Amino acid sequence: MPALVWLMIAAVVLPASWFAWSLIAVDRASGRLIRTRLQSVRQGTGTDASAGPSMMTRVARKLTPDAYVQRLDQILAKAGRPASMPLERLITIKPLAALAGGLLVLVLGGGRSAAGVFLAVVLAAAGYVLPDLLVYNNGIKRQQRIEKDLPNVLDQLLISVEAGLGFEAAVARVGGSGTGPLAEELVRTLQDIQAGRSRREAYRALADRSTVPDLRSFVGAVIQADIQGLAIARILKPQAEQMRIKRKLRAEEKAMKLPVAVIFPLILFIFPPLFIIILGPAIINAIATFAGK
Repeated sequence: MPALVWLMIAAVVLPASWFAWSLIAVDRASGRLIRTRLQSVRQGTGTDASAGPSMMTRVARKLTPDAYVQRLDQILAKAGRPASMPLERLITIKPLAALAGGLLVLVLGGGRSAAGVFLAVVLAAAGYVLPDLLVYNNGIKRQQRIEKDLPNVLDQLLISVEAGLGFEAAVARVGGSGTGPLAEELVRTLQDIQAGRSRREAYRALADRSTVPDLRSFVGAVIQADIQGLAIARILKPQAEQMRIKRKLRAEEKAMKLPVAVIFPLILFIFPPLFIIILGPAIINAIATFAGK
């Protein structure tokens, strides 16, 4: 296809895509956003739905099954609910990405054959699933970061509690001075308590927003201590020791897996050039010697 045709297609597709994204990604008024989030907290949904969704958002919401919407909401919760990708925006982007993938093949002439139509369907399906995969990938990385930061956070909580601070004050201190997703989750838990939730509900919500087993175990221990009236320092100390041991075991496990992971790059990329460099001149000399005879 000539380059001029590609330029014409790009001149149509790129501005249209930018215009559609600008309509979706436009920020709402701050007051409306605050009211929406407060309403979602009271309802217990945790979604950042827009108070006045556009027509495109309403159509996409009606076409999406409720069970699938709940799954998307769970994926966003694991990813920390990024401000740039609320639930309604994700639901709206998915059909637009599918439509763009299918139209791209049809515009390039793929609709003239069965293979082209099949490719258009495949790209449309890929465009529909791609936003989910990106958010899911961010959620996995976020949970891995939480698992990595948990032992240090428990040590800081233990030091703060043993120094005389209350548990909520220690959580506020660690969450306010820390960085990363775990510190953000601690701050959000304190905000839930300040908004009127009970301590148990706030801590259970913290466990529900994470897939890290160690964090769930810690939250369960804190809830049991709150129910039985135990001193939180007695709970934090064994939890911190256990998390440090688990971190050491995970590091040893990764170190033991490293030789196995290095075998295939060695065989495929390092050994062949090494053999060529070492044995190449000898083989060439042998071929020249036998050819001369």
